Amino acid sequence: MNDECEVVSIAETFDGFLNNYSRMTERCADFICTLALETSCEGCARVCHTLGIKISGDTVIRLLLKRYESLPQPEVSDVIGVDDFAYKKRHTYGTIIVNEKTHEPITLLNGRNGDTLREWLKNNKNVKVVTRDRASAYAKVISEELPDAMQVADRFHLHQNLLETIKKALNQEIPATISIPHNDTSIDAEEHCKKNCI
Repeated sequence: MNDECEVVSIAETFDGFLNNYSRMTERCADFICTLALETSCEGCARVCHTLGIKISGDTVIRLLLKRYESLPQPEVSDVIGVDDFAYKKRHTYGTIIVNEKTHEPITLLNGRNGDTLREWLKNNKNVKVVTRDRASAYAKVISEELPDAMQVADRFHLHQNLLETIKKALNQEIPATISIPHNDTSIDAEEHCKKNCI
């Protein structure tokens, strides 16, 4: 800062329109984020160039990450749901944790072997009920980290268990192949009808 300089610069934040260090308005940033979520970051950058907005795909990614980090952290209730999902089937898997009261995702964890779930549970000891699938990795981690928590099978797996039990019961009672006897009297009746109707 130069005390001899008489020029005074004033920076003002126009909240909701143009924030600190912003190179674009909030409305423009909203448009770019919406477009990126509907297409892709590179596709968004190409469309923006056509509209006269100079932005790269990397900047779009940074803008999306900045928006994501500014979102309020979801509330972790005492009832959660845990399940695995595939980023890419048969290659990369993750674990999703959901607030069972609001049905909103809380977080995504890498892997489905239970190690990342263990670390997450260590920081969230307030959980009382966990709905989960039948995977033994999750069951073991939950019982070790939250011994007082109740583990419940989720609705999908309850239905799956019920269907498997019904199939087993039906397979024991009903034979695999059922033969339907051919009735010759129906052919005789059809021929009789043809002769008498003509």
